[in-house]
Amino acid sequence: MQADIDRVLIDRQAIGRRLDELAKTIAEDLSAEATGGHGEITLVPILTGSIIFLADLIRRLPIRMQIRVMSVTSYPGTATSSRGASIEAQLTKLPEDLSNNHILVVDDILDSGNTLRLVNETIKQRNPVSLRTCVLLRKTIPSAMSFEVDYVAFDIPDEFVVGYGLDYNDYYRNLPDIVTLKKHVYAGA
Repeated sequence: MQADIDRVLIDRQAIGRRLDELAKTIAEDLSAEATGGHGEITLVPILTGSIIFLADLIRRLPIRMQIRVMSVTSYPGTATSSRGASIEAQLTKLPEDLSNNHILVVDDILDSGNTLRLVNETIKQRNPVSLRTCVLLRKTIPSAMSFEVDYVAFDIPDEFVVGYGLDYNDYYRNLPDIVTLKKHVYAGA
């Protein structure tokens, strides 16, 4: 795996520092006072890319929470660009009624906006008290920059990245840094 890495875009230390900052902001925004005494949130991570980010983020959040996962496919197999988003119902554990819930959607990367758009529309139909979004990475491209998100850990250039939960053909998720791959690894995808 290490031989496939072209360069480290964001190292694990920078990720850790940024997650400390991000968790502090989220905790302040979603505290009991900020949520009208509710003091509880429902996190909706989008599988599978967000799991590492989610795990590290929730350990930093001193808020009462539940987790309700959604599975959305947009980068099947060896794709390096979105093929359109679709919800995988069999893996999605989202109640039909969210009327008493403050929701925080957690995703790995924002590029086309199709995944978050689909997820947000699905959740809004279930009438949450509030709906916020948090992404690990946002590409600095018009489609991503024009999509409104509440929390962004890092803005990155329009490059294909893996590591820290992000994959190529289901590999590289376990890398602790966010990296680019050598072109020959995914050429022809």
